[in-house]
Amino acid sequence: MTRLRSDLVWIPTFAILVAFAVPWPLWGVDRVVAGLPVWIWWHVAWLGLCAVLFALFVRSGAWERGMGQRSESSDGRNGGPALGGDGR
Repeated sequence: MTRLRSDLVWIPTFAILVAFAVPWPLWGVDRVVAGLPVWIWWHVAWLGLCAVLFALFVRSGAWERGMGQRSESSDGRNGGPALGGDGR
């Protein structure tokens, strides 16, 4: 899969994450599990999923490309100045 094509996979992925941030299927449900309402468990699971997917997003290099930076140069080094450096 080319970089552009793989980067485009992230758009619907994040759109789905945003759509399900609100527990739509649980509105009006009063069920309690382990002392907490089910909708809180929904958010715990959702935040865990978001963390895992964001880690994959960053590791894939899509973050750098989206910010207009190269993920790696032709000699294998990182494309930008080191964090905290002034670029000299």
